[in-house]
Amino acid sequence: MGKALLLIDLQQDFCPGGALAVPGGDQVIDVANQAMACALRAGIPVVASLDWHPGNHGSFAVNAGQDVGGTGILDGLPQVWWPAHCVQGSEGAQLHPRLDQQGIIKRIYKGQQEQIDSYSAFFDNGHRRQTELDDWLHARNVDHLTVMGLATDYCVKFTVLDALSLGYGVEVISTGCRAVNLSPADGRQAMSEMQARGAALITLDEFCQRTAP
Repeated sequence: MGKALLLIDLQQDFCPGGALAVPGGDQVIDVANQAMACALRAGIPVVASLDWHPGNHGSFAVNAGQDVGGTGILDGLPQVWWPAHCVQGSEGAQLHPRLDQQGIIKRIYKGQQEQIDSYSAFFDNGHRRQTELDDWLHARNVDHLTVMGLATDYCVKFTVLDALSLGYGVEVISTGCRAVNLSPADGRQAMSEMQARGAALITLDEFCQRTAP
């Protein structure tokens, strides 16, 4: 069974001080560094996804003429209106400076289409286009993913659900995730949904123990 560690959107804009800060988002950076160290000792490749939006992205409230946090329709799909974030090439779009980026061997860029959002690292929200992630993993005979990152209730959840639908075995390092929580229970509900669909919820210690030589 080929394994990979998938880090979801550990970018500056999703951490405190960023444009779309996830509460406690920076707390997962140390978890990610420890998980990477364990993965690399076991020969497990590390992949990172990044939101990578054009400045005129339709999900941005300022472009839609809507209030941040409201909901509407974008190109026929339900959409949350977000503050402008992770704009291509901006400082906020960069991986967090405390993240040990040397351990990452592949970056997957998503959300580049102007009129459709892309929470999942595999597909846009309408499943109209696929990123290169699935092909990249298959080319390396990876069939099991360990996932962690930001945010639990959006990009982590949709990545995990897509991975399961594509036939991957999936485990989520629950201690390495934080939620946006537009509604207070969103993060807990996302964890429950991922688990109900077949993902295993584990801690960092459990991941490192399982990958120990």
